[in-house]
Amino acid sequence: LLTVTVFLGTLTPKFYFALTVTSSFISGLIFVFEWWHFQKYGTSFIEQVSVSHLRPLIGGVENSPPAPAAFSAGENETSRQNMPECKVWRNPLNLFRGAEYSRYMWVTGKEPLTYYDMNLSAQDHQNFFTCDTDALRPSDTVMQKAWRERNPQARIKAAYQALELNNDCATAYVLLAEEEATTIVDAEKYFKQALKAGEMIYRKSQNCHSQSPQHEAQLRRDTNVLVYVKRRLAMCARKLGRIREAVKMMRDLMKEFPLLSMLNIHENLLEALLELQAYADVQAVLAKYDDISLPKSAAICYTAALLKARAVSERFSPETASKRGLSTAEINAVEAIHRAVEFNPHVPKYLLEMKSLVLPPEHILKRGDSEAVAYAFFHLQHWKRIEGALNLLHCTWEGTFRMIPYPLEKGHLFYPYPSCTETADRELLPTFHEVSVYPQKELPFFIHFTAGLCSFSAMLALLTHQFPELMVIFAKAVSIVSVE
Repeated sequence: LLTVTVFLGTLTPKFYFALTVTSSFISGLIFVFEWWHFQKYGTSFIEQVSVSHLRPLIGGVENSPPAPAAFSAGENETSRQNMPECKVWRNPLNLFRGAEYSRYMWVTGKEPLTYYDMNLSAQDHQNFFTCDTDALRPSDTVMQKAWRERNPQARIKAAYQALELNNDCATAYVLLAEEEATTIVDAEKYFKQALKAGEMIYRKSQNCHSQSPQHEAQLRRDTNVLVYVKRRLAMCARKLGRIREAVKMMRDLMKEFPLLSMLNIHENLLEALLELQAYADVQAVLAKYDDISLPKSAAICYTAALLKARAVSERFSPETASKRGLSTAEINAVEAIHRAVEFNPHVPKYLLEMKSLVLPPEHILKRGDSEAVAYAFFHLQHWKRIEGALNLLHCTWEGTFRMIPYPLEKGHLFYPYPSCTETADRELLPTFHEVSVYPQKELPFFIHFTAGLCSFSAMLALLTHQFPELMVIFAKAVSIVSVE
């Protein structure tokens, strides 16, 4: 202790100043290098070295799964070239206004649909169910005005007026089924009447569609009405427990109108087949629609991940996997989960029940929170049914964000995540729902540590320069205390 005291007594303020400046300079160099490495590779160099080289020497094991390889260079490049804007899509599994959305409002007092969402639906109805020849039929003229009405009671009143003019007005039955019926059973009755009237009108339009462009437009409108009615009838059957009947109706509809794939009827079919636990049929549907030339969806990506997880989830254990490594089937399952999470990162929190669900909106934004709500609302039960699937998802989904290149706008397997999704989701989802946002990649611990070390050293250097005598006394006191 005496020797140390004598040594410290011989040190001058210049030494302490040089020491702090040198340490500040070295820590600053480390910080600059760490920041450059993180900007280029998305990871901390010190953390990467410690995990890769030091932890095995002291007996530690890395539990995180290996980074999956890219699925397809062609898919990646095609996606990047076709980078879409924030386009809003009709929700393939949207609920019934009267039988489901209104009942929710009656019970909770909360409006489940936003004005923006309902306005988009009104525009859809005008595009699907009206045409230039409506003036030739008085009932269609009334319905053309009905779709523009904002007040639900005014729309229902107009539908009854159209039926008084023409008892076979299919679109009037559609409106009553959607908005007046308070149960799915009542909605199905209206849709059956709409189907009878719609088929009759559709056959007439087929016979004369080649006579003029106006007749062609009328055929398109009548085709839209018929497809809409058949699809809703299949959804009624699904909701009422007649699942095999619903599957048959959906398959027949897709076979009869193959060019209407943009309506995403296959997503209704996937959900019904999962309810039947017909996983081979689900895989066959995925093989047809999970293609690089078609727009992806959460239903496609997460269903593909669910099927791969099903093969290994029952026996999967993170502790065992960390010791022996992942098998080929487990790697495939993890890669599929990472692929799905990168496409829509909001879904896992709903599937893992870390975030509460609300009723899905009538329109969704692909890769957005609205799509995640719509997917989880119907598919959570299918994940729960497969033992261990949610556990595998819980263990692996966060690893996706460690693999995505930094900055986040670069993307990995898909085109970069659109920055406009949050704004659109806030328009689509009700105000009482907390909108999920894209998880930002956090700075590693060593970035913060080196920044703090550099700042602290610089502060000591400044204080030593300004108050050399006081800093010498402080340094000697700290040194003596540490030695004792």
